Amino acid sequence: MEIYTGEIYGKQTASKFVMYSVVKVSKTNITLQNIDNPLSFFETTSQKLSSSGYIRVSQTPYININVTSTKKKKVIKKPTRCPYTLDFLAARADSERPAIALPDLFS
Repeated sequence: MEIYTGEIYGKQTASKFVMYSVVKVSKTNITLQNIDNPLSFFETTSQKLSSSGYIRVSQTPYININVTSTKKKKVIKKPTRCPYTLDFLAARADSERPAIALPDLFS
């Protein structure tokens, strides 16, 4: 399973769907950042990511342009793309949160 920086992975929890952005990819580890909580990071491997039920939501990065406090502003890195770049394949701009596309289990 190939994982690249900027991709977005998600996992369904008991109460909501949580999305994570891939911040860094090394030979053995992958660093993920929670989209809703930019101060939340964790490391995992690609095998653990796929076996834990994470699915790739989008290959287009998500850049939050609504920064609310100065502490969070220091943590957020400078984007490599313009947040308003429209990806015609994903049908959304980088600043727009990806739509949740859960597999249809009842068909």
